[in-house]
Amino acid sequence: MSAPRDQHFLVDRGAVEKIANFVDVSGRRVLEIGPGEGVLTHALLDRGATVIAVEIDPALVEELEIAFADEIEEGRLQIVQGDAVKVDIPPFDIVVANLPYSASSKITFRLLNIGFEAAILMYQKEFAQRMIAPPGTPNVGRLSVMVQTHASVKPLLDLGPGSFRPKPRVRSWVVRITPHEPTYPLVDRRVYADMVRVLFSHRRKTVRKGLRSGKGTFADEQIEHVIAELPAELLQCRPEDLTLEEFALIANTLAGR
Repeated sequence: MSAPRDQHFLVDRGAVEKIANFVDVSGRRVLEIGPGEGVLTHALLDRGATVIAVEIDPALVEELEIAFADEIEEGRLQIVQGDAVKVDIPPFDIVVANLPYSASSKITFRLLNIGFEAAILMYQKEFAQRMIAPPGTPNVGRLSVMVQTHASVKPLLDLGPGSFRPKPRVRSWVVRITPHEPTYPLVDRRVYADMVRVLFSHRRKTVRKGLRSGKGTFADEQIEHVIAELPAELLQCRPEDLTLEEFALIANTLAGR
């Protein structure tokens, strides 16, 4: 079967075995996004997982339903057809998935909002490297700040194009994401997320100018409260220069604390 646009089937059996073994899935409800031809699905089921597979391509869904008819009947596999960014997802404990490159960011943010115990996720290598870029360094962005605020990220496996069919033009990384409470308490997580988005939408501007450029997101009085309360040197920083503690301070001041 040919791969749909933006989908690269993992065909490296050794990599499949490693990915399936990175977290104990026995007796757990495991979310798999983009099961494709079901190679990883097989490995997860073999290890005693109950799998919820979200697949956007109707033709692949049909093939999966035929290939896994017994597991579906036994209740060990549930296939959900739809876009993982928007479709309703049944409750799950763990995520193991080869994410589509183009939707990696949106899916990652959604998974963090839903919550999970652990996630073993495959990304384009460059994307994963941005995810772990430390705050205060040039490569930091909205993705790295939001992920590192709510989780720890550990690279596990580096895969070349030959591990997939068709071969992508980039290398891939498998990482483990483990959620945790923010190191610096947040008064309002929505305000925090909006603030990080606004500042990195204007990443070449200072914090002061970036917030004022986000007037459609925050009320004028919120922005002026921050400018009045926070040190001038902090307001003169650009987003890439801020620490997680400083992001929390700005958001908590925006929220009125």
